[in-house]
Amino acid sequence: MALDLESLYTDLHRHPELSYQEHRTAKIVANGLRSLGIDAIEGIGRTGVAGVLVNGDGPVVLLRADMDALPVAEETGLPYASAERGTDGDGHDVPVMHACGHDVHVTCLLGAAEALAGSRSEWSGTVVFVFQPAEEFGTGANEMIADGLYDRVPKPDIVLGQHVAPAPAGVVGVHAGPAFAATDDVRITLHGEGGHGSRPEATVDPVVMAAATVMRLQTIVSREVAGGETAVVTVGTMRAGTKSTIIPPHATLGINIRTYDSDVRDRVISAITRIASAEAAASGARRDPDIETFDSFPVVDNDEAATERVLGAFRAAFGSERVIAPGPVTGSEDVGALATAAGAPIVYWLLGGLDPQLFTKALANGTTDAEIPSNHSPFFAPLMHPTLEVGVQALVVAAREWLGA
Repeated sequence: MALDLESLYTDLHRHPELSYQEHRTAKIVANGLRSLGIDAIEGIGRTGVAGVLVNGDGPVVLLRADMDALPVAEETGLPYASAERGTDGDGHDVPVMHACGHDVHVTCLLGAAEALAGSRSEWSGTVVFVFQPAEEFGTGANEMIADGLYDRVPKPDIVLGQHVAPAPAGVVGVHAGPAFAATDDVRITLHGEGGHGSRPEATVDPVVMAAATVMRLQTIVSREVAGGETAVVTVGTMRAGTKSTIIPPHATLGINIRTYDSDVRDRVISAITRIASAEAAASGARRDPDIETFDSFPVVDNDEAATERVLGAFRAAFGSERVIAPGPVTGSEDVGALATAAGAPIVYWLLGGLDPQLFTKALANGTTDAEIPSNHSPFFAPLMHPTLEVGVQALVVAAREWLGA
């Protein structure tokens, strides 16, 4: 029986799951693969799933989709919007939404598995379908590898995948070379001395210290990174205190960094460390801040020759007008670990997912940043059709470029 991709997508969107909690999604994936006659292996890297479709001699092609959702409260107004809640890694009750489109990725990869399984007479080789957990943590790919992914499935000759993006539905875009930025998360804990809000002179206020640090961090990209280089420094969290009348003893900043070059990365991290330490000293703190770097993963570097092959296949399948040149994006992905561990090239592309008319209008008005919801927005709502159909076709077309006739 053919997969109902629309029903599958709406179900996944309605029932998102946080990183390493993708139990329901993984079961749907495994059952879907088995219904197509594809061997499925569950529980790789906690909640990851891999399917293997062997069809004679030929190359091994790995197709990958990520499965996890985000702690975001959905505001799309869709009839299948998520109302789910979950518990994050810190034990907090949070809303959950597929705000990055991983439900699109899962649906398209299952659709591609169906298409390839149903056309065995037209190709030869092996296809490995990897449904990965915890991309949002940047650890899921490595977790699967460490758990023996390549002991359980054949090592690929090429790794392929896609990410839905705020571009017009119906287009695909791929950039050769560094395509997705490296990312690092930094946690800074600033140590003050707490006390009563009525007597700030008897304290060292970490809230003021944190505020000054946040403002000073904004000078790194504007004053320490050259105009021809790229870096993004975002303070995403700032936590301190429990009550307005209490000056707390500590404040914590959560910072995210995006870079393409290791030298730039090192300079940015060094600047963050210097600024935090200097602001603490300027505030009279008697203890240096704690600075921790974690959740780091490298640039996704699309192989030049393999990318040219995929571009040629896409132009033949979709027409040149529907194959765009997105350039490098500052978003990050851990999919490259699957290629590095196998010693294989990677091609990872963007899949347009938004209403083309709305996108064209916003582009003409110069308001795309304001009017087009991006990934991680509570309003991010990929247009179901033709996004799903094009996503399935793109995976199949790219895979068939390597598989034998």
